[in-house]
Parts: sequence; C-alpha cells; structure tokens
Amino acid sequence: MASTLPLIFSLLALFLLLHLSPGEAVTFTITNNCDYTVWPGILSNAGIAPLSTTGFALQKGETRTLNPPSGWGGRFWGRTFCSTDQKTGKFTCLTGDCGSGKIDCSGAGALPPATLAEFTLDGADGMDFYDVSLVDGYNLAMLVAPRGGGGPNCSFTGCINDLNGACPSDLKVMSAGEDSPVACKSACDAFNTPQYCCSGAYGSPDTCKPSSYSMAFKKACPRAYSYAYDDKSSTFTCKGSPDYTITFCPSPATSQKASSSDEGTPSTSTPSSDVIMNSSMVYEGALDMSSSPSKCNHSPLIAGGFATFIAIWRLSELFF
Repeated sequence: MASTLPLIFSLLALFLLLHLSPGEAVTFTITNNCDYTVWPGILSNAGIAPLSTTGFALQKGETRTLNPPSGWGGRFWGRTFCSTDQKTGKFTCLTGDCGSGKIDCSGAGALPPATLAEFTLDGADGMDFYDVSLVDGYNLAMLVAPRGGGGPNCSFTGCINDLNGACPSDLKVMSAGEDSPVACKSACDAFNTPQYCCSGAYGSPDTCKPSSYSMAFKKACPRAYSYAYDDKSSTFTCKGSPDYTITFCPSPATSQKASSSDEGTPSTSTPSSDVIMNSSMVYEGALDMSSSPSKCNHSPLIAGGFATFIAIWRLSELFF
C-alpha cells in the first residue's frame, strides 16, 4: 500500500494544478441599453491579434460576450446612425464610422468624435489597465464595470450623460435635416491647434493644460478622460483577471434615438439639455457590479478536489 501513495498524491496534485489555478479567462460582456441599435466597433492595439469579430450589430436590450486572449489590448466604441446603401452595399455610420464599408471594422479605428473604452489586459505587474476616453470626442454614453478582480483602483468608469444635448455650439456635429446634434467634437478635432491637441510646444503634461472645453467634459463625466494628460483621475487598474461589462446608454437620461429608419434615413429625438452632473447618481447601478464577489470561487473546487482524493484512495485499495 505504501508504494501506491506517491501515485495517489501525484494524481491529486495534478488535479489541483488543473482546477485550482487562480486565474480565469477574461470576458467582455457588451450590452446595449439604448432605445436603438448600436454597432460596436473593436480595434486591437498594434501588434495584437484581433478578436473574433471587429464589428457587429447590437439591437436594443441585446448582449454579446467576447473572449480576448491573454495580454490583449485595444478599444471598443459604439457606432450610430448606420445604414447600408441599397445600390452599392456600402455600410456607413454618421458617428463612430470606421471607414471599412462593412459592419466589421477589419483593423480600422473610429472616425472622431467617438466615445472610447480602452483596455490593456495583463500589463505591468500583471494588472489590467482601462479607461473611457472623450479625447476623441463623444457620440454616446458608455459605462465600463469590472466584475471580480481587486485593487484600490478597480472600479467602474465611463460617461453616462448626454453630452450631445449640452455640447457647445462650436463642437456640435449635426445631421442633415435634423435640429439635434448627433455627436460632440473634442476641441482638438474642432480647432486642430497644438494647444488643444497637446502637440508641439504643448506636447507634455507640464505645458498642456485642461481647456474650458475639456473641463466641461470633465464636469459632466468626472471619471472619463477629458484631454490627453488626464491620467491621474481617469486610468483604472484591476488585478486578478476580472470580467468587464461595457454598457451603452447605462442611464435613461441618454435615450436619444440614433438608428436609421427602414428607408435608411437617420432620425433623432431632441435630447434633454439638462445634463445630470451628480456622479453618485449616475454610477449607482455600477457599484453593485464592481463590488460583486470575485468570479473565482474556489470552495466548490476544493470540495471537488477532496472528493477526487477519496475516490482515488478507494480505487487504490481495490487494485493495489
């Protein structure tokens, strides 16, 4: 019997190694809470393999889950006012268009203005880094919430307010035949000067300071990037490989219609000009997600390991 003990414990060690490892594959859950269809676009960072899809349609209330590889980095955004030309078959969007001519973006990024969710998984010290950015402007509300994971800065972020309705007149993007803006440009995109783009003589944190435009974005969405060097209050980190939920239109306040009609003509309703500034109200729902228990619950696995050990022990008594 004593000679079988090494075999028994080797099998048990193998089971524990396979089933009790601390990490699990990360998942992105993308949810459309808008009252209209959104076409998410996805772009991997340079040198990083693309995900299984780079663009798709997400109907009202629909959810889709994606599984990135370890170390993935890239960005997500939502495209709105999209349609397919009946003659040419070309797919285009008024906001967030990637210029591919089809639903898949195929390695192309969003044409500003577009709200961006940016990720680097398993980065420095094994941490995930993520943010929601308005540096390229705003086209629709977005919330990112980790589920599981940990760390002092592992929390929700995003911009849930309707910045289109409160957009300064010189930053508004209008759609032909509509009175309401469909997106809100960044000052860099609108004016293309080094001061607003943090380039040239303004290409450092010491020389590029917040503008009145970026401060208006920051007031409405305090957790989102408002300009290029807004790192301290806008970059979030998690350890432990949490899952991430990306929600378009997380608040009923952002219910602007942004899908094309059956005839292919975009339609909008007039958004409210009253922007909710209280971030404790806007992120109430996300708190439940970010504080939820970690997805790595080892108790059932430990029980399974013990049961496997007993089974192996009894088999050893029968055959040795």
